[in-house]
Amino acid sequence: MGRLIDSSVFISLERGGLSLESLPLDVMDEPVAVAAATVAELLMGVHRANTPERRLRRESFVEGILELLPILPYDLRVARLHAQAWAQLAASGQTVGAYDLMIGATALAHGYAVLTENLRDFRRIPGLVVEEAIWSR
Repeated sequence: MGRLIDSSVFISLERGGLSLESLPLDVMDEPVAVAAATVAELLMGVHRANTPERRLRRESFVEGILELLPILPYDLRVARLHAQAWAQLAASGQTVGAYDLMIGATALAHGYAVLTENLRDFRRIPGLVVEEAIWSR
């Protein structure tokens, strides 16, 4: 089963001063990718940087991710799963953030697990396999 890396993992790496080489991609014998929604979240962080230096550092980090990993799109199949998961959660009185639902739906559409530090929200998404990224801390 492939793994879709959530933004929480990348944010921990960047905040901890770790490089993308810290990702244990060589021990994962399955495909590893990033959802388009994760890219959007990371780019928002670039644009929210409060200094030019921080913005450049974040931008370089995000561009490194884009060069290293394939990006899985938000397409019609993902949109359908997104809407279905949202409806199931709403019917049970639960919510998950829009971007997390988009990431989860992307993982479901491609048969991937989500690798994250945000277990609480992702575990609410019906049918989603969630793995904790303990090595990124």
